[in-house]
Formats: sequence, structure tokens, C-alpha cells
Amino acid sequence: MTYKAEYIWIDGTEPSARLRSKTKILADGAELPEWGFDGSSTNQAPGDNSDCVLKPVFSCPDPIRGGDHKLVLCEVYLVDGTPHPTNNRAKLLPIAERYAEQDSWFGIEQEYTFFQEGRPLGFPAVGFPAPQGPYYCGVGADEVFGREIVEKHLDACIEAGLKISGINAEVMPGQWEFQIGPAGPVDVADHLWVARWLLYRIAEEYDVAATLDAKPAKGDWNGAGAHTNFSTRAMREGYDAIITACESLGAPGKVEEHIAGYGDGIEERLTGDHETAPHDVYSYGVSDRGASVRIPWQVEVDKRGYIEDRRPNANIDPYNVTRLLVNTCCTALEKAGQV
Repeated sequence: MTYKAEYIWIDGTEPSARLRSKTKILADGAELPEWGFDGSSTNQAPGDNSDCVLKPVFSCPDPIRGGDHKLVLCEVYLVDGTPHPTNNRAKLLPIAERYAEQDSWFGIEQEYTFFQEGRPLGFPAVGFPAPQGPYYCGVGADEVFGREIVEKHLDACIEAGLKISGINAEVMPGQWEFQIGPAGPVDVADHLWVARWLLYRIAEEYDVAATLDAKPAKGDWNGAGAHTNFSTRAMREGYDAIITACESLGAPGKVEEHIAGYGDGIEERLTGDHETAPHDVYSYGVSDRGASVRIPWQVEVDKRGYIEDRRPNANIDPYNVTRLLVNTCCTALEKAGQV
């Protein structure tokens, strides 16, 4: 007897990486081996030295094929045994380990937009739909587009054992969101990448594409983000640590460092309009969706909890975002003795 293992990896496409996958047939009970691929076809190697290595790092049940079949997320390595330059997971691991005792938790709100025939799902062939307003968390065929795909994706993520915690329709026709977390910095990113793969794969069956473009429709429409909720043990226990984390994100050089790692096209999305702060100005505030970082109102009331970094784009590499937040905030909290 055999089972199918779908090996999934992140390629070297710039400015936003793509997911790739291929199937390996394994004997029942067999361990997941390392495997290879042609890096010259994924923007990860030249043609005269094209071999790259897939190292399995996370696996889960395959909800599409069912049975004993698996989805296998892999890191990409060079043949000399070193992480490929595009392997951002390998860059996160030492930071996550360095600050593991602070017990960082993340929840990432992944927005995305369905496209069909070159336009957002629900947009008319000519012109534009009614202005945004009724679509957010809407109901009805005139307000919501693609729900069948979204529900199937939710069920698939649950069946796969991913840490998915919710879904909702977003502010533009064809735009949706799912949330992954709470989970640690490595787990939340692993689960988000696999959830993305499942979204693309399931949407295939409906001849629909899902895009993570930060500004999928030009004009007076919200962009698509990946608002990132973050806390450490100290933040979950006291408000002083909340303020320390918020202040650390605005320290000299940190605004530019984070924006550089928060996804392509961020200047188009973070304009100061459509519930965003300008990309080059840092701010934080309670219940303020126009700030760079929001402190939820209940956190101020309870004097403990988490913060929401509203700057990351939908097209982030979550390994970069979790690495940046852990490194910046945990370093400041350690320095302040708030661990």
C-alpha cells in the first residue's frame, strides 16, 4: 500500500514569492524523505547548477485527497546543506529560539481577493459595483461572492488540523479573510503557508484565482492586508509591556526595517486612507484603525493582552513578519526587564 505526499515549498519569485508543489508516492509508514527539484524553473538556481533540496518541516493530513495522504511543507536548501537564500523560515528559527522564554503568540488575519476573467469576483464586466459598505460581513447574493469556495476552504483547514480561527467577508466584492492563530512564530507561519496553498488549490476547482495583491482594485477601495496580532507572556499579564512593545516599533530605524519586510506594494496600500496609517509615519493608539499599531479597547480596559500591527500586506512572507516582531519587541522587553 502507498500514500501520496504533496511536497509544498516557497519559491524565489520576486517581489512576492509563490507556492509550488509536487507529489511523491511513498510506502505506508515510510518517513518523509528529502527530495529535489529544478531550481532554475522556480527562480532559485541557474540552469547550469539547478538542483535544490526540499527538507520536510511540517506535515498534516491532506483534506483534498483524504485517506492517509499528506501535505508536506518544506524548507529549500542548497545541495551543500545550507539554507537557500530564499529560505526565510531558516532566518526566523534562531530568533524564535533566542526569545522562546517570552512565549510569543501570533494571530494573522489573511485577507485575499478572488479574481475571475481578469476582475474581482462580483465586479461587473463593465464599470464598477456599488461603493464599499454593504460587503463587509455581508449576506446575500448581491453582497457576497465566492462563499462556497470560502466554506470549502475553511472545512479543509479544519480537517488538516491547521490553527484556523475564523473567516469573514471583507469590504470589497470578492474580498475575504481567514485568521490563523493563536500560535507561536514558526507554527503560525507554517500553518498560514499551508492554508494559502489549500485556498489556491480549492479555488482551482471553480476556475477562480485568489490573489494576495496589496491593492487589487485601484481607486476608492480598501487594500488587502495581513493584520498581525502579537503578544508575549509579559504583555498578556500587564499593560506596561504593551506600551514598551508599541514604543519599540517606532524606535529609530525600526519603522523602515519593518516596512521593508511587510510586503510588496505597501506604499499603495498604506496611504493614510481606507483605515491605514501612512507607510512612513509610525503611530499607535487605542481602538484606532488609522494607526500603525492598534491597542484593542478591551486591552486598555483589562490592562493586559495584545497589540495589532496593521501594516503588513496580504502578500507578506509570515516568516519575515514574525521574525521582525519577535526581534524588535522581545529585545525591548528584555532590556526593560519585562519578561
